[in-house]
Amino acid sequence: MKSITINGSQRESVGKKSTKALRNAGQVPCVLYGGDQTMHFSAPELAFSKLVYTPNAHTVVIAIENGETYDAVLQDIQFHPVTDRILHVDFYRLFKGKEIAMDIPVHIIGTSKGVLNGGILRKNRRKLRVKALPKNLPDFLEADITSLKIGSKLYVTALEGETYSILHSDNTVVVQIKTARTAVEEEEEEEELEEGAEATTEGGETPAAEASETKE
Repeated sequence: MKSITINGSQRESVGKKSTKALRNAGQVPCVLYGGDQTMHFSAPELAFSKLVYTPNAHTVVIAIENGETYDAVLQDIQFHPVTDRILHVDFYRLFKGKEIAMDIPVHIIGTSKGVLNGGILRKNRRKLRVKALPKNLPDFLEADITSLKIGSKLYVTALEGETYSILHSDNTVVVQIKTARTAVEEEEEEEELEEGAEATTEGGETPAAEASETKE
């Protein structure tokens, strides 16, 4: 998983007045959990753009001005309800050799046969909870829908990997192709054509040709 560095300054005061002053100065108050002690720090709002406004998941290197660095993941983020400005960010510290659970986005790849026949693609899970060592966390999970026909479902088991585990039950549906009114007949016609082609290949002659020979 790719990592983003955020340069910050440790906070000595954590009261409402100091927090308001930080925000007025374009800084975001942050908290790092998971270590022996909780650390309060601040960082420029612009420093979070690559972390927040991205379709992929990332780990974070928090670099404090005193030279100390901490590996972490984003745990929670609060936005202003009107302006959407970042108000507060919580991080959780990572440790080598210790697994971490994290929400990983799902990327859809391929073109579904069912969609081509008029079916509707429904994304049941846009993110999945994954557990792994920090170095093995994927940026995203790929869901290949190429083979899905109308009525088919892609389960979470199709996205499993050797270096991480997915924390959902095996019957969790990631995506499915829903039926549309005009889609069923088109797919049935396609299946009949495929079956006819198979019969021709296996027998060497079409059913029509066989009927003609019988009549003669």
